[in-house]
Amino acid sequence: MSDHSVPGGSRLVRTCAAVLGLVMTLIGLYLAYGGFQLLQLGGSWYYLPMGLLIVVSGVLMGLGQVRGAWLYGVGFAVTVVWSLFEAGLAFWPLAARLGLLAVIGLLVALVTPSLRGAAACRHVKPASRGVAGVLALGLVAALITAFQPIWSVKPTAAPELAQGYQPGDDGANWTNYGRTPDGTQFAPLDQITPDNVSKLKVAWTFRTGDFSYGGAENQNTPLQIGNVVYACTPTNQVFALDADSGKQLWHFDPKANAGYSPTWQRCRSLAYYDVAQQAAQAAPGAPASQPAAAAAACQRRIYVTTANLRLIALDAQNGQPCEGFGQNGVVSLAEGMGEIIPGFYNPTAGPVLAGDRLIVGGWVMDNQSVDEPSGAVRAFDAVTGRLAWAWDVGRPGVTTAPGPGEHYTRGTPNTWAAPTYDAQLGLVYLPTGNGTPDMYGGHRTPETDRVSSSIVALDARTGAERWVFQTAHHDVWDYDLPSKPVLYDVPGDNGERIPALIQTTKRGEIFMIDRRDGKAIAEVVEKDVPTDGLPGEKLSPTQPYSVGMPQIRQGLLTEAGMWGITPLDQLACRIAFKQLEYKGDFTPPSTRWYIPHPSPFGTMNWGGISIDKAHDYLIVNDMRIMMKARLIPRDEVNKITAQSGKTGPGVGGIVPMDGTPYGVSRAMVTSQLGVPCTDPPFGMMTAIDLKTRQIAWQRSMGTVEQLGPLGIKTGLPLPIGMPTLGGPVATASGLIFFTGTADYYLRAIDVKTGKEIWKSPLPVGAQSTPLVYKSPESGKQFVVVTAGGGRTAPDRGDYIIAYALPD
Repeated sequence: MSDHSVPGGSRLVRTCAAVLGLVMTLIGLYLAYGGFQLLQLGGSWYYLPMGLLIVVSGVLMGLGQVRGAWLYGVGFAVTVVWSLFEAGLAFWPLAARLGLLAVIGLLVALVTPSLRGAAACRHVKPASRGVAGVLALGLVAALITAFQPIWSVKPTAAPELAQGYQPGDDGANWTNYGRTPDGTQFAPLDQITPDNVSKLKVAWTFRTGDFSYGGAENQNTPLQIGNVVYACTPTNQVFALDADSGKQLWHFDPKANAGYSPTWQRCRSLAYYDVAQQAAQAAPGAPASQPAAAAAACQRRIYVTTANLRLIALDAQNGQPCEGFGQNGVVSLAEGMGEIIPGFYNPTAGPVLAGDRLIVGGWVMDNQSVDEPSGAVRAFDAVTGRLAWAWDVGRPGVTTAPGPGEHYTRGTPNTWAAPTYDAQLGLVYLPTGNGTPDMYGGHRTPETDRVSSSIVALDARTGAERWVFQTAHHDVWDYDLPSKPVLYDVPGDNGERIPALIQTTKRGEIFMIDRRDGKAIAEVVEKDVPTDGLPGEKLSPTQPYSVGMPQIRQGLLTEAGMWGITPLDQLACRIAFKQLEYKGDFTPPSTRWYIPHPSPFGTMNWGGISIDKAHDYLIVNDMRIMMKARLIPRDEVNKITAQSGKTGPGVGGIVPMDGTPYGVSRAMVTSQLGVPCTDPPFGMMTAIDLKTRQIAWQRSMGTVEQLGPLGIKTGLPLPIGMPTLGGPVATASGLIFFTGTADYYLRAIDVKTGKEIWKSPLPVGAQSTPLVYKSPESGKQFVVVTAGGGRTAPDRGDYIIAYALPD
């Protein structure tokens, strides 16, 4: 039969081939045009010639000529070789380069026998079938692989039991953000185990009625005191719930939004104080802060800070304000702060109890002005509410309140993450931010630069400064310390235990220092970094790197490390990368779009870490995303702001940085599909063996089930790892509980292997650290989650959900 006399089925195949040819031609044109742009930027040579080849192949396919198939086959073979050369055997980078082209190759192979000229060679049909079969099998294998987690490091051996570890419930309540004052987020409970965790069921659910909309987020980890769970909501409402049933015992609403419009609402934690217990522990003859009769109504207290700048003491028994504390149970946090524009200052982490002192820091809105509220940290008497001391950077050595008509030093480094307290040493450790605004520092004082992005140790009784350890010098990248310092006695080289402080950072560096004197335990070196900043800047020529601990981050960015779902959006990301200014870590801020990497959102953030004390494992989750930023000259800022109609403060769009020569704009770097431009994973969980200070295992964490291109939910549980917020909690039985993924699940991970062994769906996403406790009444172990919705997903809720094993 001649090529011009074919049955209807072949005509249909040729019509399909023509349509396929048209699609190929359009794809080729896009690749060629983008490839030309990329070459002009000094990028990869691959895309332009490959695009032209696909255009020619597509035209020939459209004309029904078998030469188009042969040409495409050659191009695909070249692409395979190039992909392996550039990406190695890493699955997701290969999928971006080969996936779409393999699907096209499969279709080309299927229609090839019906193309003109194919009949002249008797080997065409079996060869086409063979190629189609190979490609089909490859695509099926790729689909199966896509549903497997990404392992950067797989465990090689089971961990040994930590030297000196004594198993057993310590009977402690969950009284701090990290359970105990050391902040380790470790629950020494073993009722729920890897063997029975699959039997966990929802024991009770409570709805607060406080939804996380706008700038509000539910980041709360409740406290557990005896048989009562104390939770707070984004608008600082406090609920006391029965720990076994979830029944509401009392509710306090401070009306934090009355006449006030905060833009960054969260209540990460509450504080708890037992007046009688503290009095019993005090040294004989120590003066009481308040007569016993006056304190009797509030022997046990819950403290909450509010968005409208109040510190409130509540009777833990009934939720009534403690009259002897401040003015009718309230201390004003606005006192001594000078002018505060609503929303510019918010004590989001909550108060931290240090002995009989309440330590209060606060979040200061990013990049608004050089004249933002002070970052001063204050300590208040836990019984009376009187100011005990203040740490004010601009008044070194002075720990008293400002005088009449004065205020704490404006624009100084703030402490928005929770401090940590060492009762034995009598020290409180502050994780500081940087002087305002974050992205330009030409105006900063030596006093500000000295303590920015640092751990500052203060005497908990007096506020006197003991030592400072800095994690980023003259920080103009928004690398403020995002999480509480964690206190743990780490194993030394000779079997001894060293009292350490472990601090995670947005940079992905983990600093391990001696908490007694601030000296590094894990080696820290100063490395040279770029210094060609803007006029008036004074960048540091070196920056500290914690080389004695693993880095938890993406490495240096490269064009080849850009990603996309297809070669099309990957090409767009490669072009975007080449158009941005990037000089490695600490790329100086610029009036051109530049890449601050790691991103100011951090690799590690406020959820902090968990210490598995049974195995000396440090557990940490992270996020891996690329951002861009640009400093905008003042005249341009004023013009754009006027045109936009923006009238109020906020951290989105162009942010003014008033008082400096520039404003700033920041954004995620994504493809046209809204997909991050760097290779997956975008979020991981890591276990670090503190005995060896090496990674024991590292794997992707989270799926794209509730996310997808163009904001469309895929419904596919592809475990490529998503940005994570909130922290993990390890238990004595060898489990890690975690909810901080972008998908809606509570997960249980085997601490020894990193394998996910159980998960339970949540009604909305969560970005809080779970609460794990054992009820003193029922003896049951509970895992409690607050779920108000994740930052990257649209759904919102008001849930507190408790899980337990069935009776």
